[in-house]
Amino acid sequence: MNTTNQNHPTKKYGIRGRLPEGDPMALPHLLGEDWHWEHWYATKAERDAVFEEMQAHFDYYRSGDWPSQVLEKVERNNNS
Repeated sequence: MNTTNQNHPTKKYGIRGRLPEGDPMALPHLLGEDWHWEHWYATKAERDAVFEEMQAHFDYYRSGDWPSQVLEKVERNNNS
């Protein structure tokens, strides 16, 4: 399962989030091993700024709790 937001072909710079290896939410009856999401941005600077924000602690998590996700920066090639 894949959730993609802002999937516009002119937006070249993205962030992909997925579950870490061994995460219990990756079980087939929950999200599954291939689950991921993507957000796309028009500029590398915009993507990088959002990426840094996503690395910060979320206000709605308890102290010491962190979201279970692996973030990576991705780019589309000119043929996409």
